[in-house]
Amino acid sequence: MGFGCNACGVTGCRIIDSPRERLIAMLTNTFAPCNGRFPLLIFLCSVFFAGSAAGGALLLTAVIAGSVTLTLAASRLLSATVLKGVPSSFTLELPPYRAPQFGKVIVRSMLDRTLFVLGRAAAVAAPAGVLIWLLANVQIGGASIFSHLTALLDPFARVFGLDGVILLAFVLGFPANELVMPLIVMGYLSTGMLSDVADLASFHTLLLANGWTVRTALCTLAFTVAHWPCSTTCLTIWKETRSARWTLAAIALPAAFGLGLCFVINTACTLLGVA
Repeated sequence: MGFGCNACGVTGCRIIDSPRERLIAMLTNTFAPCNGRFPLLIFLCSVFFAGSAAGGALLLTAVIAGSVTLTLAASRLLSATVLKGVPSSFTLELPPYRAPQFGKVIVRSMLDRTLFVLGRAAAVAAPAGVLIWLLANVQIGGASIFSHLTALLDPFARVFGLDGVILLAFVLGFPANELVMPLIVMGYLSTGMLSDVADLASFHTLLLANGWTVRTALCTLAFTVAHWPCSTTCLTIWKETRSARWTLAAIALPAAFGLGLCFVINTACTLLGVA
C-alpha cells in the first residue's frame, strides 16, 4: 500500500498482530516510493539516465527493487537492535465469502480512508503554503529568505552530492512530496512562486544550466527513494503509535539511510572521477 500512499500503508499495518512487527512495518514503510515521489523518479530514470522509454522503465523497476531491498535491510536492522524479539508465525485464514454490501463499502472507504487522510493533509498543507510563499517573497539584503537558506545549506548538501536548492526543496516538501519538483524549479528560476514543469526536456535543460551532473542526478535519485516521510505520514504514525519517539524514529531512519547512500555515491564518483 505504501507505493500508493505511505500514510495509507501505515494505516494498513493495523492488520499485523505482533506489536513489534507492526512497529517495524510502520517505521520502514517510507522506503516504498509513494505517488508523490514517482514524477521525480520517472524523470531521472527516463530522461537523465536512460534516454528512452524502455531503458527508463527498466531503471525505474530496478529503483523500486532497490527500495524493497532497503525496506528489508532496515527491518533487519531494527529487529536485531532496538526492536529485538522472536518472529511470530504467519497464519493465513480465509474468511467466509459473502456478497459485498456496496453502500457500506463506499461509506467506509470514504470516511475511514479518503477523508481521514485528506483531513490530515489539509491540516498541514495550508500553513505550509503560507510559509513557502513568505520564504520566496520576503527580501533580506536584496535576496529572498529562500535564497539565503539555499546558500546556507549548500556546503552541507555538497558533502552528499546535492546542492542547497535540492536539499531545501526536500525540507520544504515535507507537507507533500509532490512539492519537491516545483520547489526545485522555483529555486533555480527565482520566480517567487511554485512553478509547474512545462515539459521534461525544459526541466532537464534547467537542471543542466544549474550545474547538475550525473553525480547530482544519482544522489537525488537515492535521496528521493530514502528520506523523511511526508507530514501526513508522520501524523498518521503518531496517531497509530501515540509516541513522539517512534514518530521521530520514522523520520530519522530513512533520512539516515538516504544521506548515507548519497555520501557513498558521492565518494565513489569522486574516486572514479565521475563528474
